[in-house]
Amino acid sequence: MANMIPISTVTVGSGGASTIEFNNIPQIYTDLLIVCSARNASSNGIDMGMRFNGNSGTNYSYRSVYGSGSTASSGSASNETLFTRAGLNSGSSYTASTFGNISIYIPNYISSNYKSYSSDGVSENNGTTSFTSLIAGLWSQTSPISSVTLYVNSANTSENFAQYSSATLYGIRKY
Repeated sequence: MANMIPISTVTVGSGGASTIEFNNIPQIYTDLLIVCSARNASSNGIDMGMRFNGNSGTNYSYRSVYGSGSTASSGSASNETLFTRAGLNSGSSYTASTFGNISIYIPNYISSNYKSYSSDGVSENNGTTSFTSLIAGLWSQTSPISSVTLYVNSANTSENFAQYSSATLYGIRKY
């Protein structure tokens, strides 16, 4: 049995925000879960980026699968710099007031091993096509995770989350 305890919620205010950050994460849980409802200020749905402990070294890797209902694609990368991919968020050209949803699971975040994560997400667009993503990744560092930063775009740190985007960080205790 496991307990899910909310640690922190961040909601983006008027004008948007370039990041959603969780700092000083308590080191008392087994795993972490981030549940995100996101929309970006640019026109298209974009892969959200994620960074652990402010680390921007070449130690992120991932494998991804994407689907649109009519096509599928996959990708992978190793030794990524700056951050890793975390899932899709909806763009401003997508259906009005509709947000993409992403769930990121980070097991054993305080262990002295490399840190793995998995995410699943969907970017909503009732007007045309919706996309779904599954991502498995690895941060090749042994430090416990004490902060997580989410970025709108896994290739560009200058874009903004739209107002009302939000993310909640949960700690999970296994009994």
